[in-house]
Parts: sequence; C-alpha cells; structure tokens
Amino acid sequence: MTTQRFLPRSLLGLALAAILPLAGAADKDPVRIGTVTSVSGVFSQQGEEVQRAVQFAVEQANKKGGVDGRAVELKIADDESTPDAGRRAAEKLARDGHNLLVAPIASSITMAVGQGLERWDAMQVVHLSKADRITGDSCKPRMFRSSHSDSMDLAMFDEWLKDVPEKKFAVVGADYVWGRDSAEHFEQSAAKLGKEVALSVFPPVGTKDFAPYIAQIKAQPDIDGIWVALVGRDLIAFAKQAHEFGLTDKRIIGHAYIMNFVVNATGNATEGVWGNIGYSPDIDTPRNHEFVVEFQEKYGRTPTDNEGQAYNAVQTIFEGVKLAGSTKPADVSQALRGATYETIYGPATMRAEDNQLILPTYIGQVEAVDGKLRPVVKQAFGPEIVPAPTGECKM
Repeated sequence: MTTQRFLPRSLLGLALAAILPLAGAADKDPVRIGTVTSVSGVFSQQGEEVQRAVQFAVEQANKKGGVDGRAVELKIADDESTPDAGRRAAEKLARDGHNLLVAPIASSITMAVGQGLERWDAMQVVHLSKADRITGDSCKPRMFRSSHSDSMDLAMFDEWLKDVPEKKFAVVGADYVWGRDSAEHFEQSAAKLGKEVALSVFPPVGTKDFAPYIAQIKAQPDIDGIWVALVGRDLIAFAKQAHEFGLTDKRIIGHAYIMNFVVNATGNATEGVWGNIGYSPDIDTPRNHEFVVEFQEKYGRTPTDNEGQAYNAVQTIFEGVKLAGSTKPADVSQALRGATYETIYGPATMRAEDNQLILPTYIGQVEAVDGKLRPVVKQAFGPEIVPAPTGECKM
C-alpha cells in the first residue's frame, strides 16, 4: 500500500519528495497521512488532482519545519472508485499507521470508510463527498467534512434561483442516490419559485451516449433551462454532447458540474455554464493567496477546485494535530470538534453538532481568463445561509 505502487508515473517524483523524513523532528511522532482516492475508475481524473494537492501540502509543510515540530509522512492508496476497494485500502493504510485519512471522492466510498474508523483507530477528513448523510444520519465522531455539503450548495442555489428568469426546466440526474436527491431538491425549489420541471431523465452512471436524453429535451423547445447533476467521466461526455447538439443556447446549471477537470477536457463546450464552485483561486483571503502563489510557482498554473478542496482537508488535519498536540486520531478528532481556525476560505468553525466546516458558498460561471476557460466566482454567499443541523447526527 505504498505511494509508489498506486501513483501515476508523472507523480512519482513528487511522492518521493513528500515522504522524505524531516531533519530535526525525530523526537516527536510524525504526522502520518493516508489518502484514499481514485487512482483508477470513473473518478480517476479527479483522483490525480487530489493526489497532487495532498502531496503539495505535505511537501510544503515539511519545507516549513513540519506540523507542530513533527515531520509529515504520506501514503496514497487506490479505492478503484468503488466502496469495497476503498474500505480495504483505508483499513490497510490505517493499520499500517497512516491513520489520519484524507477521505475518498465519492460519498458512497467515504461512508463505507467511515464505518471502520473506530475499529481501525483512524479518523478522516472529507473534501469532495457532498452527501448530507455524511454529516447526517451516517455521521461518525471521527469523520469531518472540510468542504461544502449538498445542503449548503442547495441552500445557495435556492437564493440565487430567485433572480434566474428561466421558467421551464429539464433535469438530467445520475441514476443513483445523489443524482436523484439533487433532482428532487431542484424540483421542489423550482415549484416554490413558480418554475416548472417539465422533464426529468436519469442516465445510469457510466453512460457514454447522452443523445437519447438530449433528444427528449430538444423535443420540448420551450424548455429554457437545464439542471444537471452527473458525476465523473459522465460529466465530460454530457458536456461535449450537449454542446454538439445545441443545448448550450439554454441556461445550463450544474450541481457539482463546472469543475476544472470537466472544463479542461471539453474544449469550449462548458463556456457560459453556471454552477456551484467548491474552491477558486479567486477567493480573497491571506491563506488562499499564499497557497495560490506557492502552487503557481511549482506548477506554473493556479490550483483547480479539486486541488483546493483536497489541500484544505490536509490543512484541517494539520490544524487538528496542532490543537491536540498529538497525532492520535481520537485526540485530533476531539480537538477539531467545535474548533475555529484559519483556512483558505477565511476563518471557519467545525460545527460540533455534526463535524461540518461552516464555509461561504460560491456561484460561478465558466469564462475565459487570460485566454483559458475556467470557473469564475460570480457571487459569494456568507455562512449565514448554511442550514442548521438537522438533528439526524447522533455522536
């Protein structure tokens, strides 16, 4: 379960640099980070970004003297984009001592890992998984989310949609719990605003040909907006085909859609598309400025949304170690719950009731910046619109 075994060849050099021991820190237990992510499978493009960001955070910390005077070590394991493989990979990492875990990408895999945390003496920080159950009825005392949940994103969409003029929508949602939950919420929100969902389609995960679904939308020419909740490579396929078949003359709103890996893989197909943004180099905070400058110096570009969120997860682990004065997962977990600390989003509080980090939320649109398309923040909403805990989390 070593880093080298699972990493793409292009990242091997960075992985080796990230796990070198820190001189002078031998008197304290190291911070042992284990990252469970998708090196293979449907989420592998996002997984490569996650690996890069985690390794950057570890390398950066060691160059600056470690965390609380401790060297940081890293191992990365492949969840193969499936819950069973993710659970096995996480258990191996934890039992090998890398028990401060950066969580998987997909919510289903994250929740599978979450069930074993106490048994393995581990904890994990969630950075891309959005399902509300993670901080709801499936919450765990050692599972924390440092990124936005579905309910946070959807509360923001509810506010923003008040000013969206389109009235008649189609919904394209992935045919599993997240896609259907997203579609259901949008339909309820649209109805409250006097808007109509005239068509809902649910392609199975792994769909390559969206032409039949696009044809159904085009058969109703008075549809003027499309809500899209798809995942992984399916997003890329849909974006290309929606552009090819002329759907981009309608307002497309994406739930977890306008991510850099999709924009970069689809030419100009996503230009003008709206959606939530999990992280942006546009965020105007001292911590984010520092991150962006150092990342750009190393890679010659700004960090992507996936990279920013993964980086923030590692920083959350680091903050927990500093607050606890310990690397034991139980101590780090206890120190994080209810803590307020500086992040790349600004000061933020890890809500004690459900281990959800309370952050601003961002609506954006894909535009050209310096001649290259990327998601650009158009409006930020403060933490005051974040929904209160549901009471379903029992820890």
